[in-house]
Amino acid sequence: MKSVALFDLDGTLVNADHLHYEAWKHMLSPHGIDLTEESYRTDVMGSPNSLLLKSLLKGLDEKAGLALINDKEAMFRRLFVKVEPATGLTAFLDWLGKNGVPVGVVTNAPRANAEHQLRGLDLVKRFPLVVIGAEVARPKPFPDPYLAGLEHLEGRATTSLAFEDSRSGIAAGKAAGLSVVGLTTGMSEAAMLAEGVDLAIPDYEDPRLLPFAAQRLGLA
Repeated sequence: MKSVALFDLDGTLVNADHLHYEAWKHMLSPHGIDLTEESYRTDVMGSPNSLLLKSLLKGLDEKAGLALINDKEAMFRRLFVKVEPATGLTAFLDWLGKNGVPVGVVTNAPRANAEHQLRGLDLVKRFPLVVIGAEVARPKPFPDPYLAGLEHLEGRATTSLAFEDSRSGIAAGKAAGLSVVGLTTGMSEAAMLAEGVDLAIPDYEDPRLLPFAAQRLGLA
């Protein structure tokens, strides 16, 4: 068993939550739903589409709800152009690679979105493992996606890291037994600490990250 690093995608590898919000707001407006940024961050961000069908879209029948979600995801992919990886991410991935730490993506995003984003960020080769929440027994906030990532990489949870930006992702990482680093792209540091993250940082250039990661990954 080895130490591994598992990364959520949206808001963690790339700050694209504003594009998701724009797509959701556009799609929901014709249905009389005025989605605010606050509602997006508390009720939508990080949630699997299967859960959103039962909450955000409960006024629609399942077929119409699925069609709206598919249209929203297609709109997001159209909006996702000329987007850069999170600040400091590439250098941090280089550091993990030099220290022999395998990495993977663990996300509730649909596979089409995840692959589109990784191609756009030129990160496909960096992340040969992509675990999709809808493709395991239960998506985040359940631990199943992270447990699948650990299994694929032969990782030991107690010396591995999860990188997250949402409540559901933090809950999933903690439930899987990993130390969780929170990216404050959609939540405040105080809110993340209240949710149980072990470290909250604005980006991968934060000077606290490397010492923390080295200790938790058993590299120190």
